[in-house]
Amino acid sequence: MHFTSEQRLDDGVLEREFTLGEIPGTLWTPGSAAPAPLILMAHNNGLPKGESRLVARARHSAAYGYAVASIDAPGCGDRPRSAVDEQARADLRRAMQAGEPVDEIFESFIGPLVEKAVPEWQTTLDALLALPEIGGPVGYSGWTAVGIRLAVVEPRIAAAAFFAGGYVPRVQREEARQVTVPLLFLLQWDDEGNPRQRALDLFDAFGTKEKTLHANLGGHVGTPWFEVDDGNRFFGRHLK
Repeated sequence: MHFTSEQRLDDGVLEREFTLGEIPGTLWTPGSAAPAPLILMAHNNGLPKGESRLVARARHSAAYGYAVASIDAPGCGDRPRSAVDEQARADLRRAMQAGEPVDEIFESFIGPLVEKAVPEWQTTLDALLALPEIGGPVGYSGWTAVGIRLAVVEPRIAAAAFFAGGYVPRVQREEARQVTVPLLFLLQWDDEGNPRQRALDLFDAFGTKEKTLHANLGGHVGTPWFEVDDGNRFFGRHLK
C-alpha cells in the first residue's frame, strides 16, 4: 500500500489517498492515537469513491472514531473501462430514457462488477489490517450487492449496513440467505429505481438473526442525515 497524499481535516480526521497495485483508495482515520475499528465503505453500483455523499459519510464516521476506507471498483472512478463496460452503460442510459425494463442490463453490468470488486476489497482489507492505526474488528457499509458477497466469503466482516437503493443481481439475492452477521438495512420508501417489494423480500431473505430495517419516506438520494448517526451507533454495538 502506497500513500500518495494526506491532509489533516478541521475535525482532526486524517485523509489519505493510496494505491494498492491498480486499486486507488482513500483512508480516513480519527485523530485518536489508539488503533481504530475499520469500516469498508462502498457506494452503490460502483460510483466513484470521491462521490460527495460517500465522502461526507466517511468523514463523519471517522470523526466518530472509526477508520474508514473506500476504493474505486474496476471500471469506476478514474479506472479504465472496457468496451463491454461502456456498451452496458450506454444501453442502460438508453433504456432508462425510453422507459424500458432495465433488469437484464443491470444483470449483465452489475454481476461481473461484483465478481471483480470483491477480491479487490479483500486485498485492500489485508493491507489495511496491517497498518498500526487500524485494530479491527471490521464493518461494511454501502453497496448491497458487494456487501452480500463480502459478508458471505469474508469471515473478518463482523457487521454490515446495506443501502437498498442499488440493483442486487439474482445471485446475490440467493446468497443473502447465507448472511449471518448483524445487519442494518436502509430503504427509501419512494425510491423510483428500486421496487419496494423487492427490497422488502431481500430483507426477509437475509439469514442473520439480528437485522434491522430503517425505512424513510423519499426518493433515491433522500436518505436522512440522521441515519449516518444511527449507523455509527449500530457499528458501535458490534465493532467497539
